[in-house]
This record gives sequence, C-alpha cells and structure tokens, in this order.
Amino acid sequence: MDLKLKGKRAFVSGSTAGIGFAVALGLAREGAEVVVNGRTDTKVRDAITRISGGTAATVSGIAADLGSAAGVDRLLSELGKVDILVNNIGIFEPKPFLEIPDADWLRFFETNVMSGVRLSRSLLPYMIERGWGRIIFVSSESGLNIPTEMVHYGMTKTAQLAISRGIAESVAGTGITVNAVLPGPTRSEGAIEFLEKIAEERGMDVKEAETEVITTLRPTSLLKRMATPEEVANLVVYLCGEPSSATTGSALRVDGGVVRTIT
Repeated sequence: MDLKLKGKRAFVSGSTAGIGFAVALGLAREGAEVVVNGRTDTKVRDAITRISGGTAATVSGIAADLGSAAGVDRLLSELGKVDILVNNIGIFEPKPFLEIPDADWLRFFETNVMSGVRLSRSLLPYMIERGWGRIIFVSSESGLNIPTEMVHYGMTKTAQLAISRGIAESVAGTGITVNAVLPGPTRSEGAIEFLEKIAEERGMDVKEAETEVITTLRPTSLLKRMATPEEVANLVVYLCGEPSSATTGSALRVDGGVVRTIT
C-alpha cells in the first residue's frame, strides 16, 4: 500500500528509541521527510544515522527536553512547519499511589500531556492553512485500564484520549485527522531494562520475566507477550498516510487484546 507520504514533513517527539524510533523509521521508509527528537545531541545523531542508513529519505533532528514549556519553545524555534505530528514522548515509573508526591504528578503531566498540547497548538495552524494534516497521540491501554502500580501514568494517558478527540472535533471538515493509538505492553528499551532487572532479581531469563510480567500485570492479554515497537509503529504510520483519511477522532488499540471490551 502506498501511503502517499512523499513530499510530507513529519515530526516525531521522543524518537531516538522505542516506539518513537520505529515510527520515525517507518515514515522515512514511506518517503516522508522526518525530524527526530531526543534529549541529547548524541542520541539524536545516532537515530539520524540509523534511519539514514536504511532509507533514502531526508532525516534531521533536534535535541530538546519537551517536558517543559521552555524546551518545547526551543524545539519550535528550530522545527519549522510540518504536515505530520506524532506526539510520542512519554515517561513512566511504577510507584504506589501513596508515595507519589505532587512534583511527580506535575512532571508526568508536563511531559506526557502538555508536550502534545503545546506542539499541537503551535503546529496545527499550518495544517489548517494547507487543508491537510495528521496528528497522532501515542497513548496507552493504561488510559483505559488505569494501572494501580502507576496511577499518575494512567491519568496522563486518559488525558491524551480526551485531548485527541477534542482537537479532532475542533478541526472537523478541514482535511486534518487526529487520532490516538493505544499500545499495550511493548518491548521498548525501558521495558527491556525493567525485564532484565526482574530476571536478575529472580534468577530467570528475560523471556521468563516477560511471561511473568504479562501473567501478573496484564493477565487479559490475548497476545501473551509484549508487542515489538515495530508492531505498534505499523498502525501509527498507517494513520499518518493518505489512505487513513476517513479515520479521525478515534482511539485505536494495538494492545494485544489486553482491554476486555469490544469498543
């Protein structure tokens, strides 16, 4: 399927690793010009090199911490106009509710929610002017099944669903689509580190640790394993393309069947 992304310019936040990197690579392979983002110049340069080595697309990058208004402003001063925005950046940390201080709630909200709000608000006018655009929020099944081990994370993922739908309704009939994608447990670098820690503590290999985590924390999974970043990215990249033009205002799950509802 030709997604008709040649000539389109895309920005993916938090795209030096994990789902974000897989999305950036997928967009580049479809012919889009891609701008990647990470917190350090080293990680950004490495991501550019890896993507450029496997595609003929134009790839650039901007190092900026999008967990603050100042960081977003600095990125926007360099970014310019884009046709596609993928709000992927996010942080997570297991912590019991009674141990989550105000500072953590605010930090999670600033990074996971306000980064997408600020980027969308700034980049949307050009899409409206052009009569074409794509905005994707990478949310999580945790936005529907709030995890007791990290309530603050789940809160931010639910907020993304509301924002995505609200923006979609505000641009009805403009040729711009706005959607949210809800991954389930995914083998990102952070998840692999988490699994390695569990494996070491319990004297098992990483695969056994993954099975235990899925069985314990996400027993409703139909996949019975973590998804790969590429499996999640496939849906995101499709939503960025022309063939997805009738899909907007939606929350689409790539959760391995974790959520036990039809809608």
